[in-house]
Amino acid sequence: MKVILTKDLDNLGKAGSLVEVKPGYGRNYLLPQKLAMPATAKNVRQLEHEKAGILARAAKLKSSMDAQAKKLSAIELVFKRKVGEQDKLFGSVTSKDLHEQLAAKGYEVDRKQIHLPEPLKALGTHEVEVKLHSEVSAKLKVTISPE
Repeated sequence: MKVILTKDLDNLGKAGSLVEVKPGYGRNYLLPQKLAMPATAKNVRQLEHEKAGILARAAKLKSSMDAQAKKLSAIELVFKRKVGEQDKLFGSVTSKDLHEQLAAKGYEVDRKQIHLPEPLKALGTHEVEVKLHSEVSAKLKVTISPE
């Protein structure tokens, strides 16, 4: 089944690209979620017509994400946590904690964009990747200190 993607998908391609997917995946997931539209002759012609606008919007979005990445790389988040013997944390710092502190500082970052493989459980300074766009990511500095 051929579909035209309406949004960027990591495993399939960029918005506006014509891709071949299995019929069930297209019919049951991509089309109902409005992530793609069927690749009919009319839709393909319309896509070719709108291609310049799509590329311009994508470039503008990427440049705004670059600016946001520079701002995020400049800040440092500080967490104070209770520690036990041998400087072992009670609990951890999760992506939810990072999201809440970023929101309090006025940065609009989705929680799913914060790439934290496992919660931070050690004192010190850590670098956390924030993936803002498929091509743009920022390194966020997180410091955990004892209370």
